[in-house]
Amino acid sequence: MPLDPELRTLLATMPPAPPLTAETLDQIRPYAAPPFTPGDAITQREVTIPGTGIPLTVLSPASVLPADAPCVYWIHGGGMVMGNRYSQIDIPLEWLAELGVVVVSVDYRLAPEAQGSTPVEDCYAGLVWILEELGADPSRVVVAGASAGGGLAAGVTLLARDRGLPSLAGQILIGPMLDHRNRATTSEPGTWTREANEFAWRSLLGDRNDISPYVSPALADDLSGLPPAYIDAGSAELFRDEDVAYGNRIWACGGQAEVHVWSGGFHGFDALFPGAALSAAARITRTGWLSRLLSRNRHMSGASSPRRGTKLPR
Repeated sequence: MPLDPELRTLLATMPPAPPLTAETLDQIRPYAAPPFTPGDAITQREVTIPGTGIPLTVLSPASVLPADAPCVYWIHGGGMVMGNRYSQIDIPLEWLAELGVVVVSVDYRLAPEAQGSTPVEDCYAGLVWILEELGADPSRVVVAGASAGGGLAAGVTLLARDRGLPSLAGQILIGPMLDHRNRATTSEPGTWTREANEFAWRSLLGDRNDISPYVSPALADDLSGLPPAYIDAGSAELFRDEDVAYGNRIWACGGQAEVHVWSGGFHGFDALFPGAALSAAARITRTGWLSRLLSRNRHMSGASSPRRGTKLPR
């Protein structure tokens, strides 16, 4: 698929990266540092979920109490094998600045050290902490993520439905990694190849044959009863077809989904080059959807909110 001309020019300026393999993984596993300084109008709190050791970072506007504001639960990308809770966090920080949301970001355990359902269960534990300990109103909580984080966000949302958590406000799936079968017919001319995708899923799944739909959400038989979804992808990315298919299946179950395919976008284009015109359009559109969602839910908040400290299904 052809790339957007501006993105193609920007992509050509990047130094070549080594292929993603077991031998190169350690050298290309970056540690993303916080993209803000203590002087910013952001309150930062570091938390470890009791009994799990899973770290969370809670970021909120300095003048806002976290329990009183809408919350975005951010799950980072990196193919299940890379990244940390600060990866791509500039995306939800825009929502903090523009919409006044609290952002909670999770450091789930990575493959191949952690396999199977471990990463999605780590992320689910973070959602339970948000509802139990932060005291967030579930009708104002949005689960969001990019790439692998988008796939995990979809899996967490399915788990929340099936384990009987109160209904969430929505889910934002940005170029989500949804299908371990790696069935795209072509390899994208951008940042995430079929070979990298195969390595990532193999690292997560090992030799397993019985794959959970919470790990590979494209396998889920039933997509009914989910909160509204925003799904976007680039027309030139490997995940385009599986992402559009997921949105179609939500519609077929009578659910709400807004699906955008950005012409000429490769995987992660708006995170890698946020200043490009197509990236700006994608971000503005996504923020607009979130703003409308939170505005609609503002008057309905509290009805399904558990009291702080209430124990929820694990």
